[in-house]
This record gives sequence, C-alpha cells and structure tokens, in this order.
Amino acid sequence: MKEGIEEVYKLYFHDIYRYLLFLCHDHYVAEDLVQDTFYRAYLYLENYRGERVKTWLFTVAHNAYIDYHRKQKRNVVKDLNFFFSQPDKKKTAEEHLIIKEEIQEVITDLKELPEKQRGAVLLHDFHELSYKEAAGIMGITVAHFKVALFRGRQTIRKRKAEEK
Repeated sequence: MKEGIEEVYKLYFHDIYRYLLFLCHDHYVAEDLVQDTFYRAYLYLENYRGERVKTWLFTVAHNAYIDYHRKQKRNVVKDLNFFFSQPDKKKTAEEHLIIKEEIQEVITDLKELPEKQRGAVLLHDFHELSYKEAAGIMGITVAHFKVALFRGRQTIRKRKAEEK
C-alpha cells in the first residue's frame, strides 16, 4: 500500500494545503503541516481500512495543525499568493482581476471567523465533506458542528449585508 501514497498525495495535496493554509494563515507553516500530514499518512496508510481516505487525511491534517498550534502561541498572517499564482490562460486580464478580488474577499471573510466556525465552513462548504465527516475531523459532535457551521455562515451573511 506504500505505493498508493503517491496517488493519494497527487489527489489530495491541494485540498489539504488550502485547508491548512486557511487554518494557520502562513504559507510556510501550511507547507510544513502538509508534509507532516503526508508523512503521517505514509506511516499509517497501510493500517487504515476506512472507506474515505480524504476524510482520514483531513483528520490527520487537523491533528497536525492542533499539534502545531499547541506548540506555537501566536498566529502570523503572511503571503497568500498561492491562490493567484496559476492563472487560467483562457480568461482575460479583467476576469483574472475579478476572480482575484473575489478570492480575497472570501479569504478576508474566513479570517475574521472564530477558529471552529472557520473550520466548519472550510470543511463542509469548500471541501464538501459531510457533517459527520467534518465533525469527526474537528473532534466535535455533529450537533456542535452544525451550530458552528450555521454561525459561521450567519456571520459571513451579516458582513455582506452590512457592506451593501
């Protein structure tokens, strides 16, 4: 099963990276945590017998972030150019600019949410995990997850309404 880690890495690298980047707000830390996640996956993938590797990887990534966060007391926001570094050549410069602005708005909205709400929105709305899977990754009950997701969405809606 060790050969399978390459396919798993190729399939889920970007999802895991973006999830960790939104959690820690630091490109370099996110890269380190992704490597730690896939190292842990490499060590334990043959023992994992679950249906969804993606859910398990997000759990491993979340735990790697929690371990890091416990060691580091501060959170520094740095470069977020990852999302803008690979332009689609079929789009015009104006379309790229609009997309870049929309992505920046989403990043800003998510950064302002409390950690549990941000995690809930990221896992469910962006990475399309079920309530049960996302709650398991975050280590909370499904009911608590639903509350965090609802409050996160509500906060974003209120900010959008205030901007208009």
